Amino acid sequence: MSDDAPNIPGSLGDPRGRGPVLGQEEALAELGSALRSGRMPAAWILHGPDGIGKFSAALRFARLLLEPDPSSQCIDDFSPPLDSPTARLIDAGTHPDLRVIRKELAATSEIPRLRESKQRAIPIDLLREHMLGGEIEGRRFDALHARTPFKGVRRVFIIDEAELLNPQGQNALLKTLEEPSPRTVILLITTRDERLLPTVRSRCRRVPFRTLDKSAMEAWYAGSGHVLDDADRDWLLEFAEGSPGRLEEAMRTGMADWNATISPGMARLEKGQWPAGLADTCADLVDEYAKAVVKADKRASKEAANRTGLANLVAVLAARLRQGLERSADRSDDRAIEACARAVETLADAESLAARNVNLKFVCAGLVSDLATAFNVGVPMDQQA
Repeated sequence: MSDDAPNIPGSLGDPRGRGPVLGQEEALAELGSALRSGRMPAAWILHGPDGIGKFSAALRFARLLLEPDPSSQCIDDFSPPLDSPTARLIDAGTHPDLRVIRKELAATSEIPRLRESKQRAIPIDLLREHMLGGEIEGRRFDALHARTPFKGVRRVFIIDEAELLNPQGQNALLKTLEEPSPRTVILLITTRDERLLPTVRSRCRRVPFRTLDKSAMEAWYAGSGHVLDDADRDWLLEFAEGSPGRLEEAMRTGMADWNATISPGMARLEKGQWPAGLADTCADLVDEYAKAVVKADKRASKEAANRTGLANLVAVLAARLRQGLERSADRSDDRAIEACARAVETLADAESLAARNVNLKFVCAGLVSDLATAFNVGVPMDQQA
């Protein structure tokens, strides 16, 4: 695959949906029950924390929905065939009845304005282009959701990060949910279902996904083929907080190394000392991450990659602060507990600034300054809160 080739979800270039989904037995049972019953709801919301199998489950569900005659065993095991004509079309990223709509799709839009967007949301025109149809800047697009399936089975639309649909887009989608087309199934994937309009939620069947317990996470790690030293493995499993996707991303991007890199500076902060160079170190980590993302995918947005990189940095800092809170609680050290709690509150401010595309070095400098305030750097002991 060339650097310029699109990474099509569900294709051979994307492993999600090809292997079993671990630790989500109740959710998969609900999806399988609908397949067995023959009474398929037209719209679903798969909701829960990031990286726990929602999207993989949606892809496996889509594979089963698009099979002309899936066996009872495939449905019972929630295991679609991977060698059928349907499977081969999905593997190639060319199945005409499967559409995955996500913010990154804007990079290949036929509309220049969408191609140049910052990929911070799923605009209504992206829905029109790939699903709802309508006129965009003088161009007319078909209402694909209303067309007869090319293969005669079903049409499946997966909207990833559905919480990124603005109210205008959600209201446009609502009209489709109120009058669903026969043999069309819409799957909304979200980590923040409360951001979906109540009217949208009420017209969808909702399936909760939950974080995995320790044994399921260790089973996932054992089957992943990764080999790490015990210290990195233990840190990563704790960092992942029951999310295989987060663990995979943390291993892929070297989050354990990030933790080791920022630890000396954080240790100084926690002792009430100024961490010289920590802000630049944080900015460099995020910048190098974003550059690697853009290098790997020429269609990726540098601004979006910066936001993701900063979110990774915040997650590493949050993991350290959680550990600090636990240690402080074990020692009954109220002063340290309060300092860690104040520090945690500063992290959201950094992500908020990044979302507004504030300069990365400025965000990191502000973050370290706020952490220093939280840990009373430069404040005499007898004057600390």
